[in-house]
Amino acid sequence: MINRSWKRRDLLNAAIALGLAPNLSFAEPERMLTRTIPGTDESIPVVGLGTWDVFDVAGSREEIEARKEIIGMLLDRGGSVIDSSPMYNRSEKIVGDIINETGGRSNLFLATKVWIDGRSAGESQMRRSRDLMYAGVIDLMQVHNLRDVDVHMATIREWQEKGCIRYNGITHYTASAHRSMEKAMQDHKPQFIQINYSLGERHAEQHVLPLAQDLGIAVLINRPFMAGRLFHAVRNQELPAWIAEFADSWGRFFLKFILGHPAVTCVIPATSKPHHMVDNLGAGFGAMPDAATRKKMAALWESL
Repeated sequence: MINRSWKRRDLLNAAIALGLAPNLSFAEPERMLTRTIPGTDESIPVVGLGTWDVFDVAGSREEIEARKEIIGMLLDRGGSVIDSSPMYNRSEKIVGDIINETGGRSNLFLATKVWIDGRSAGESQMRRSRDLMYAGVIDLMQVHNLRDVDVHMATIREWQEKGCIRYNGITHYTASAHRSMEKAMQDHKPQFIQINYSLGERHAEQHVLPLAQDLGIAVLINRPFMAGRLFHAVRNQELPAWIAEFADSWGRFFLKFILGHPAVTCVIPATSKPHHMVDNLGAGFGAMPDAATRKKMAALWESL
């Protein structure tokens, strides 16, 4: 995986163009943090891009250009992970159209999912996802919401042996499914899991994240802003001065809380707005909160 620098002048130029400067600053070093996929010598950048809802568009030139800009920003600032799913309707196709037009596949870590019952249907769906995204080899194939997980994990591993898929994984997005996730982790020993985790949804801290550490499983985080509910909770609230050491926006505050957990490999916030992408990517730079600071962050959240 290629690590790329995000130079301050590039950041400021982007911020000025989006009307965001000067409220953007990073501590050294000016390189997006990466984390190693357990059991390998490969690292991935800690901030990626989710595509749920925001990439499910009709595909007009204007819509494609807006999302091309977001993917371009991800790559320019050193990111690589894009996560999608057949469940996200047109999202895989939009990602694929952009990759096909720009030729950026080699610098991307493409993750998608299988979300259907039965081996044959699963294989057909995975082939379609590969073709829609112009993936060639899929970097990460995940069983979406644990649907028919025993069947699909067997198929994914067969495809891995053939060189069609690099990593396998399982996903869910609700705390009510964490017990099922834990059982699937123990039964299948996936290389990745994807779960919901944020300041507003910390249930994964109890068992899922520690289990991932014990089993050596990489962790992708979805719903980092709880579909925007975290921002509603802090509307008109100013950031306390002590946060300035590691974050200068509420968005980065929320993301860095997640990234401060040692089990987390990458967080994948979804957005269709370039200025939000600038803010999200900024969470991958500079200092991360330690355990004591994360407790202070949680206490602040609970006091709101």
